[in-house]
Amino acid sequence: MKNLAITNLNKSIISCKKCKRLVRFRKKISNEKRKQFINETYWGKPITGFGDLKAKILIIGLAPAAHGGTRTGRVFTGDKSSAFLYKCLHLAKISNQPNSDNVNDGLKLNNAYITTALKCVPPGDKPEKEELNNCYNFLSQEVDLLKNCKIIVALGKIAFDACINFYKKKFNNINKFVFIHGKNYNLPDGKILFGCYHPSPRNVNTGRINLKKMTNLFLKTKKYIKV
Repeated sequence: MKNLAITNLNKSIISCKKCKRLVRFRKKISNEKRKQFINETYWGKPITGFGDLKAKILIIGLAPAAHGGTRTGRVFTGDKSSAFLYKCLHLAKISNQPNSDNVNDGLKLNNAYITTALKCVPPGDKPEKEELNNCYNFLSQEVDLLKNCKIIVALGKIAFDACINFYKKKFNNINKFVFIHGKNYNLPDGKILFGCYHPSPRNVNTGRINLKKMTNLFLKTKKYIKV
């Protein structure tokens, strides 16, 4: 039943055209392409979540990358951010391999599900409030379907803030949470929210985040659920 529910949800996500600005932008990216991917056919549609439907850990990014998920059709796949993220997930034994290259690469997640607050890539990586609001319905359904979820890891401050705003729509008693890498907060539904620096090349190159720091955060989340 759950598999059917997630299949139907993903169909709704993929067919969504509610945000006209995002529809135009994803089409623009898919038509213009990046030089190194010029011969590839871009996915060019909204991105669904991916992973273990029995997961206790939910990883949330802000939105698919222009030439990562928007190209490959899978969240955190085919770009430098995903390359770094999956090295860490593999070291933490959350993924079966240290790379996420394309939808046919054999990648599997162990006790984790990964998705985005916004299902389409926004111009300048800056979504508008209305666009996030439109996507919160999809995120809400994903959270509801992940019945075993105990931990949410938000990748980056914008994704962290999006999670808080999402919860504010569902609950009234949300405290003011401050984004700090590795710090966790108790959410009204019993889940625990972790802030985590985004695995972007900028953060990696400046030393804000490194392999050990991010891997340790994922290992810390596993201790909370004893796996």
